[in-house]
Amino acid sequence: MMAAAAAAAQEWPRFLGPNGSGVSASAGVPAEFGPAKNLAWKTAVPFSRSSPVVAGDRVFLTASENGKLVVMALDRASGKTVWRQDITPPRTSQIYRANDAASPTPATDGKNVYAFFQDLGLISFDAKGKERWRVPLGPFDSFYGLAASPILAGDTVLMLCDARSKPFLMAVDAKSGKQRWRVERTEIRYEGYATPLIHQPATGNAQVIVLGANRLDAYDVKSGEKVWWVRGLGYFPIGSPALGKDVVVVATYGGEGAVGPSFDEMLKNDANKNGTLERDEFKKDSEFYDQFGAFDRNSDGNLTREEWDDLQKGGIGDYGLMAVRVGGRGDVTQTHVAWRDKRMYNSLSSLMIYNDVLYVSKQAGIIGAINPATGEMLKLERPKEPAGEYFASPVAADGKVFFAGNSGKIIVLKEGKQWDFLAMNDVGEEIEATPAIAAGRLFVRTKNSLYCFGK
Repeated sequence: MMAAAAAAAQEWPRFLGPNGSGVSASAGVPAEFGPAKNLAWKTAVPFSRSSPVVAGDRVFLTASENGKLVVMALDRASGKTVWRQDITPPRTSQIYRANDAASPTPATDGKNVYAFFQDLGLISFDAKGKERWRVPLGPFDSFYGLAASPILAGDTVLMLCDARSKPFLMAVDAKSGKQRWRVERTEIRYEGYATPLIHQPATGNAQVIVLGANRLDAYDVKSGEKVWWVRGLGYFPIGSPALGKDVVVVATYGGEGAVGPSFDEMLKNDANKNGTLERDEFKKDSEFYDQFGAFDRNSDGNLTREEWDDLQKGGIGDYGLMAVRVGGRGDVTQTHVAWRDKRMYNSLSSLMIYNDVLYVSKQAGIIGAINPATGEMLKLERPKEPAGEYFASPVAADGKVFFAGNSGKIIVLKEGKQWDFLAMNDVGEEIEATPAIAAGRLFVRTKNSLYCFGK
């Protein structure tokens, strides 16, 4: 146990760190930092929304630049580039501007790195930058672009690909890249972007818990068998779940009834009066114009009543927060839901449980603390100084909770049921990637740089 705790303090091996918790056992992480304070190093890196991962003497990153997909390794102590591999993708997908070609975060076992790109598939490199294997995947039917990250469970790499058609979860051997199993997620009808996590029951095999559109599923890591599931959730899950002592807490988007205007209301934009809607008919509505492809599910250039009604129905369900007791067999929808909170929280960032407190955020920078066992709101408050919107997920270590705003400001809280404000730090560049914490240092990826802060 002591060795495992020491390793957890030294490494941040996947998206949201050890088992996707967002929590590091590291000590000595500074509360105050910036370009002129507690800066260990700063390195220019290509843009991406993927997060850094840290293990051994390396920091691994993915990116896309000049039509190439990039996997790179930096020296953990200095930030200098050790190696960089530029990969020519077999195709280039057109995805929504709020995503990018390299948004999934890589994973590492301390020696090798495993990355996923929508336009390539899975690929692995060793510590020296030599390609070990690749698994071609796709093309994918996804307007917004896939965003789930690969994760490791022992010697198995797990990859969730919840596109809007033919979604699946697969497991490959970490050493060879050979497929161990693949499960077609035929119940899924909408895109999903959440990264899974691993739950180890008291007895039996480890399970991978997967949040998808309208449902939560647990699969046996060894065989791919579906162990238990919950139905009736809202759709478009983006933030990843948080695993507590006995519950997993998830967040989804939706409403009590149909989300958005009715098709009849939208027909006021039907300029040519043909009973369907075309993208150019929404030029005055920039948001709808930009996202038209998400609604036009068959990509024929026309949005029909059937397509719009089907999309609206997907949002009816248990939106907001839901806590599910882990365990059970089969459909546990009626037996294992611990609590629900039908308030809309920030759906872009993931949830985090730290020292038995669930941390959430809302638009306009509001931060909340919730009892993960009961759903009781412990504190909900807007910090005095705003940090912008939270696209990045919260992370925690050393009694501190870090909320990185897209403005480049990072709020630091003293953890607790009645958390207190400790500091506001400004790195001066936009932040959309979730920070990493390891060995007393905070790694922050901005639009153009990777910062390492530590005393």
